[in-house]
Amino acid sequence: MEGIQRYGFHGLSCESIVRQLADDLPDRLIIAHLGNGASVTAVKIGKSIDTSMGLTPSGGVIMDTRSGDLDPCVLVYLMREKKFDAAVLKELIDRHSGVLGISAIDGDMRRLHKAASSNADARLAIQMFCYSVRKQVAAMIAALDGVDLVVFTGGIGENDEEVRATICCGLSWIGVSLDEASRTLQSICKDMNFVIRFGRIGCGGGNHGCEGDFGKKVYCAAERRGT
Repeated sequence: MEGIQRYGFHGLSCESIVRQLADDLPDRLIIAHLGNGASVTAVKIGKSIDTSMGLTPSGGVIMDTRSGDLDPCVLVYLMREKKFDAAVLKELIDRHSGVLGISAIDGDMRRLHKAASSNADARLAIQMFCYSVRKQVAAMIAALDGVDLVVFTGGIGENDEEVRATICCGLSWIGVSLDEASRTLQSICKDMNFVIRFGRIGCGGGNHGCEGDFGKKVYCAAERRGT
């Protein structure tokens, strides 16, 4: 029987993170690439072992206009009950779903934040996005049998403090606790990704830590490498 191989996506982004970390690369790394497209990747000793995306970039977490993971029979239902063909389904899944479909406003997280104070659907879309990412991060922790470092990258991952904080607040069971100061810090990666480091490591060199649950500490490095 002919098979279909699952590759995942955002490989160049993950390669860049691994290269930037260099000697600081931990054994168990999770990369959350959050932008218009979004994925979460588990990296063990420098090699990707799992990722949230599959055969296409439509799977995994909820994205700007892409649905993320679906019950496969949802597509069967739409074909049978709504008479959708393959072209219509592809357009729906890739261009009219995700946070755009939930909010009915926009797929751009910046616009959703602006609308959230007065629009319940915008708030729901943000919450569902964060929940979806958090679940994938937790799944990758299980795949890695723990985690040493989480890197947030991509337009949302690097710049959206509120989204990062919401994702991390749901990970308190592994010791994540971000205060207002730590949310604004930059990272050790030269491309200004946002890093959370786990475990008891030193506080020198511009690293700032705050106590998390279970005696762990969360560190967000405040300096770019080489500066």
